[in-house]
Amino acid sequence: MDLYNKIINKQEKISIVGLGYVGMPLAVAFAKKALVIGFDLNEEKIALYKSGIDPTNEVGNNEIKQTKVIFTSNEKKLEEAKFHIIAVPTPINSDKTPDLAPVEGASTIVGRNLTSGSIVVYESTVYPGVTQDICIPILERESGLECGKDFKVGYSPERINPGDIEHRLENIVKIVSGIDHESLEEIAKVYELVIEVGVHKASSIKVAEAAKVVENSQRDINIAFMNELAMVFDRMGIDSREVIDAMNTKWNALGFYPGLVGGHCIGVDPYYFVYQAEKLGYHSQIILSGRKINDGMGEFIADAIIKKLILANKVVKQAKVVILGITFKENCPDTRNSKVVDIINRLKEYGISPIVVDSQANSEETKKEYGIEIVEIESVKDADCLVFAVAHNEFKNINWEDIDALFGDYDNSEKLIVDVKSILNKKETEAKGYSYWSL
Repeated sequence: MDLYNKIINKQEKISIVGLGYVGMPLAVAFAKKALVIGFDLNEEKIALYKSGIDPTNEVGNNEIKQTKVIFTSNEKKLEEAKFHIIAVPTPINSDKTPDLAPVEGASTIVGRNLTSGSIVVYESTVYPGVTQDICIPILERESGLECGKDFKVGYSPERINPGDIEHRLENIVKIVSGIDHESLEEIAKVYELVIEVGVHKASSIKVAEAAKVVENSQRDINIAFMNELAMVFDRMGIDSREVIDAMNTKWNALGFYPGLVGGHCIGVDPYYFVYQAEKLGYHSQIILSGRKINDGMGEFIADAIIKKLILANKVVKQAKVVILGITFKENCPDTRNSKVVDIINRLKEYGISPIVVDSQANSEETKKEYGIEIVEIESVKDADCLVFAVAHNEFKNINWEDIDALFGDYDNSEKLIVDVKSILNKKETEAKGYSYWSL
């Protein structure tokens, strides 16, 4: 194959299927080196990109306005490309099993527009075996072509960290793999066009698939350990942040902190790994335990809020609780699998209807996905409790005057601050007389 040379000479095109937090930055990056078709079924999203708006905030509106990506929702345009990258989400079902519908649907669309001599690379997170056992058969069925003979397939797990301005697509080592040596080399060269720090060539597609789910499972387990410690320290009356800061003075401390673990990667990928392991007869001992702890943190925090409200002599059902932040992480508009929602749902069980503030989140998507209204912080007053749930810069930089303006006109000892992300200084907060709790 000589697809790489044809791409750099702009004789062939690259297509990116799925233009979310992963696919869109890829499309923009590749468009600086090659001809790129950006495909997504969401016509509203395509319209935004065409008008120069970046709803993900990953590259910014200026980049979108200047990019040469051909944005389209017309799948027939994919026939013009020879190198296809599939970057659709892979969520989980309500029973925590993998939901492969998006990746199967994308395979169907690419398959029926696949031409001989093409390469298809999957970036969607899957458990080991999905690419070869599920995706390739779909591509062959829809195209009438034979994998290995008429087209090649590879896997390169996405590693983009939404909202992270330091670790970007260009400076994160890219794992690449292919069904054979020839496809591996072609795929590696194409990705090296945009990955400045280089690629890591995995020995097989299954190794690459496993690397993705394992790296996120490892992080999930480490955070679960810190969350378990935080729950124990809460009973002991010990500040977990002070313990961790002391521990981190040792050279080999890992630097993890307790918190809510949501989003489309860490909160999901472990279930993909566990699913396949159980199919092979192995029941997870550690990974599932970590997931159980992390999935329960929203309820733990909500219960802590209720306890503190009672201690502050508040009537729980009448308490006005304001949640600051609903996205799954800081400085990012992504609300997928947000564990802040678990706090809200638990509070509702006690008769509390929290007020949610988050200028980063898409209000329409939040309403559609969770039935939650987002309000402007300027409209908030007479709060009994502020919950700093997400460490957006706007919340980290808030001053005491603005904080006090959100509360009612009563003594500071009756004003409760719940600091999930420990963004406020505990000693300073308590010195001002506020009732303070942090994870």
